Amino acid sequence: MRCDAMIKGWLTTAIEKEIRGSVKYANSTSEIWKDLQERFGKDSAPRAYELKQAISNTRQDGMTMSSYYTKLRGLWDEMQSFLPTPKCECNGCTCGLAKSLRELREKEQLYEFLMGLDSEFSVIRTQILATKPIPSLGNAYHLVAEDEQQRVIAGGKRPVGETVAFQASVKRNGASTRIGQKKDKPTGHCDHCGKDGHTRKGCFQRVGYPEWWPGKNKREKARPKTACAETEPNLIASLTKEQYEQFQKHFTGENKAGQHEAPRTANMAGLAFEEIDWSG
Repeated sequence: MRCDAMIKGWLTTAIEKEIRGSVKYANSTSEIWKDLQERFGKDSAPRAYELKQAISNTRQDGMTMSSYYTKLRGLWDEMQSFLPTPKCECNGCTCGLAKSLRELREKEQLYEFLMGLDSEFSVIRTQILATKPIPSLGNAYHLVAEDEQQRVIAGGKRPVGETVAFQASVKRNGASTRIGQKKDKPTGHCDHCGKDGHTRKGCFQRVGYPEWWPGKNKREKARPKTACAETEPNLIASLTKEQYEQFQKHFTGENKAGQHEAPRTANMAGLAFEEIDWSG
């Protein structure tokens, strides 16, 4: 009785929570086992198809090697319960058929494991497939797990200078940014448009939108154009045009009498030729 209670405790602990409630009030371990065998011991083609599809679609997708292998192992074990490997029941059989079937099932699982690895393990995957004879599933997992551990160690000890050396400059929409560098968030508040991130001095609504700005043409069409007129220079704003012209004439000396400009002369260096009188 004591052993039966111990085994019953093991079974109820191993059963999932959804199923545990249905066998909680069983009197013995044999009743629990018979109930579970009647419900889950029969072949289920839809469930087997679902498991086969789940195994084919399982990918690592950034998971650790341990999590990825554990997920596959759970699907393989459940599939084994639906489609068990045939066993030879002959007395004294020496053909080794059961061993060959187990090796064939393990080789199939090895291919499924390698097929779902991320692309960064392509080198170690090629090395495993090129090995003759091909390693077992356990040895293949050990090799891939060691490669993952080496990548983690190498990535954690990478010097900072190596990262900076491979920074690239990318030019987008007329603005140059550097990959690997964190851009400082612009600060300030504009009292013209009321938005944050810039000041009044650099507000595009005042100074105009640059060529690379998205929707610049639409903004320019919607923005009213100001009329431009050429005006003559007037240094004294309080004078009219006629007064300013008289002011200029007074100081330019056009109306001053008795002033003569000195004749302008120029010296020429070089050979001098005397003019010949050809009239005789």
